[in-house]
Amino acid sequence: MISVTGLVQGVGFRPFVYRLARKYNLKGWVVNRTDGLSIKIEGPSSVIPSFIEDLKNTAPMVSQVEEIKVLKAKIEGLSDFVILASLDNSEETSEISPDIAVCPECLADMKMQSNRINYPFINCTHCGPRFTIIQDFPYDRKKTTMAPFIMCDQCREEYKNIMDRRFHAQPVACNQCGPVYTLHTPDHEFHDFMEILQETSSIIATGGILAVKGTGGFHLMCDAQNEEAVSRLRTSKKREGKPFAVMFRDVESVKQFIALSEEEEKALISWMRPIVILKSLNQPAYSISSGLNTMGVFLPYMPWHYLFFEKSGLPAVVLTSGNLAGEPILIDNKQALALMPGVADGVLTYNRDIYNRTDDSVVRIMGGRECVVRRSRGFVPSAVKIHLDVRGILATEAELSNSFCLGKRNRAYLSQFIGDLKNQETMAFFEETVARFLKIFRIQPSMVAADLHPDYLSTRYARTLGLELIEVQHHHAHVASCMAENRLDEPVIGLAFDGSGYGDDGNTWGSEFLVCDYHGYTRQNHFAYMPMPGGDRAAEEPWRMGLSLLYQAFGDQLYDLDIPLLKAMDLKKARLITEAIAKSINTPLTSGAGRLFDAVSGITGICVNSVFHAEAPMKLESAIRCDIRDFYDFSLVPEISFIPAIRQICRDLQQGVTPDIISSRFHNTIVEASFQAVQKINRDTGIKKIILTGGTFQNKYLFESLERKLRKNNFATFSHEKIPCNDGGLALGQLVVAAVKRS
Repeated sequence: MISVTGLVQGVGFRPFVYRLARKYNLKGWVVNRTDGLSIKIEGPSSVIPSFIEDLKNTAPMVSQVEEIKVLKAKIEGLSDFVILASLDNSEETSEISPDIAVCPECLADMKMQSNRINYPFINCTHCGPRFTIIQDFPYDRKKTTMAPFIMCDQCREEYKNIMDRRFHAQPVACNQCGPVYTLHTPDHEFHDFMEILQETSSIIATGGILAVKGTGGFHLMCDAQNEEAVSRLRTSKKREGKPFAVMFRDVESVKQFIALSEEEEKALISWMRPIVILKSLNQPAYSISSGLNTMGVFLPYMPWHYLFFEKSGLPAVVLTSGNLAGEPILIDNKQALALMPGVADGVLTYNRDIYNRTDDSVVRIMGGRECVVRRSRGFVPSAVKIHLDVRGILATEAELSNSFCLGKRNRAYLSQFIGDLKNQETMAFFEETVARFLKIFRIQPSMVAADLHPDYLSTRYARTLGLELIEVQHHHAHVASCMAENRLDEPVIGLAFDGSGYGDDGNTWGSEFLVCDYHGYTRQNHFAYMPMPGGDRAAEEPWRMGLSLLYQAFGDQLYDLDIPLLKAMDLKKARLITEAIAKSINTPLTSGAGRLFDAVSGITGICVNSVFHAEAPMKLESAIRCDIRDFYDFSLVPEISFIPAIRQICRDLQQGVTPDIISSRFHNTIVEASFQAVQKINRDTGIKKIILTGGTFQNKYLFESLERKLRKNNFATFSHEKIPCNDGGLALGQLVVAAVKRS
């Protein structure tokens, strides 16, 4: 008997086993179980080791074999090798496949198979929707949103043919029996697919906007090279400046705008098809990235994408999430038809339900490695295997970029990207998805972990569950998350840089140098506290933090400075703000690295007023010149103060030094100060393993420069790859801290 665990369902594993058994002339059976895959084989003992070796090394591309157990079994004298019906045998579950980009074989079939010519829902065991359509386990058609579609004779024949690529491909369908598209325009409803292709191409070609139902939710689409269309999309979607993602027809089209590295191209063409953040040589339209030198780029992953590009001839389209600002991506046809006509010139729906909504995933190549920034389609719900027993724990994360986490044995199941828990719609999505994960993975939680912040909706939710509650400090969770991903279980020096997190002293933390393990931490150093004029408003208006740092550096003499920030401000309002700082009126303290970056971005005039989250730090990073090596002054004790740097930045501005040089020197200053702080902690503790975590380390220049400097000086650095370094990966840290405190 052989048991196989991992991602082995919905990826063509059973037919693979069948063909392997035929190759070695073995008899027996293979069956899907809720806890994995079971195989019984009978045959010559001389070939069985080769069978097992091939089972490990030649498995389907998308599968992930975690463990193979081999036990002796009673010989029954079986006469054939067969695939048995799936068994719902226990509360254990196997891995569920993420959604997989359409494969080359299906794209070829779309041009040659008579029943699938131009069929926009073509799929096989190697590709197609998985997580977005599954309702329960085990993964069989009747437990997916494909259940209403009765297979035609031809599809059923393929589905039952063990040697066919579509054997037990649960979403298998064709033009005769599968889902279909409908295009809704103000004047007409189109049902013929070739007419739909023609009309959608015409809408985009003439500068229109199209709402398109994708794999995990609706998108909004327009011509990426049409500045007027992109600007109109911004206005309609109420998305003033946040960058749009661009889908290119193929890699060759991408290379017209971007010099791709080998690692970046590999990420682009992977079966996950994430959005890849790339440094752009030029933009198809300025409004796509609003002055940033990066662009979120991805390639087609649905059959419809390929058919559209072929018909339209366009090299690129903007393809952004179909939602109103701050709300979850739409998945319901009726809702889309009610909300989108005011935004789009046409709404393209199909008649298969999306059960689990998923946004597009985002990755960035940093330090030569693919690092996940937003973990959703293509990655979820694959488990993160860790070295601790986390069974029965639910971790609810914090507030921004929420993704909760469930524990089962030594597996952590991170949810898809939920979003910012700041409105009723997103909170409802959060609660609905928690319930669905508990059902699919058959978990009965006995403990819940949450952030220390008493006002986060995720923390309030955790308190309503009536379970044992463990509250985990935000930055301890960040470090623990990275430790768990890298399977570390020893004291480390953790650098957790982000915008905000509730601190033990009641202040807002965000630039923490922690010596910690899963059990606890000591705060060794941090960036000096800064007043936040207006509280949370300072995170949205960089000029407030700029003014705060100037007041710390110069007092009332700041008004004598000839710098961009003061030229852009209402000085009467500025004086009211500095008076509030002096009297400590509505000016809570923060050590957040994000607020420091906001301040410098505002002082230099790079971003005085932001219109989307983290715009100021992003634009500050975008301004960097990589040939600048010098840095500003700072002090390390009693905490890390950059007031000397702020004074030098203002001196540079008054002497005409350009913002790109100032940005470079500032980033270099953060790197040097962080390095020296780590050196001091190392001298005191002897610890050589360094964690780099928190949303600020999405800054490619900062991350790569600091990692390089630490490694050059013989420190072992660890960072995130499979899960986000931002709050989207925080729940994993909460999960492991809770597990240790429970035991």
